[in-house]
Amino acid sequence: MCVFLSSCAVSGNYMNNANVNQTNVVLSKANFKVIGKAEGNAKSRYIFGIGGMSRKSMRQNAASDMINSAKLTGSQALININYTEKRKWVPFYTMRSMKAEGTIIEFIE
Repeated sequence: MCVFLSSCAVSGNYMNNANVNQTNVVLSKANFKVIGKAEGNAKSRYIFGIGGMSRKSMRQNAASDMINSAKLTGSQALININYTEKRKWVPFYTMRSMKAEGTIIEFIE
């Protein structure tokens, strides 16, 4: 029976760029350098549609994990933050994961 249920799995993807930061920086000259990339993850499981976190909570947890992993110092910032959501459905069970990715830059002037 497990083989039958596992063959019914369905997955889906959802991407979103939700940059609604209040800080605006005009980059009219090359006053920054790219340091690297940072990413964070959040996962949630649902049985019969019950349990887990909301999409907003997952996005916040993934963003928090990304910021912690970036270890920003001084004049560094995260830009181009994108969220990717993946879902996997098996009868009576759903697993959702959210991934936040961003680019770390450092202002040099």
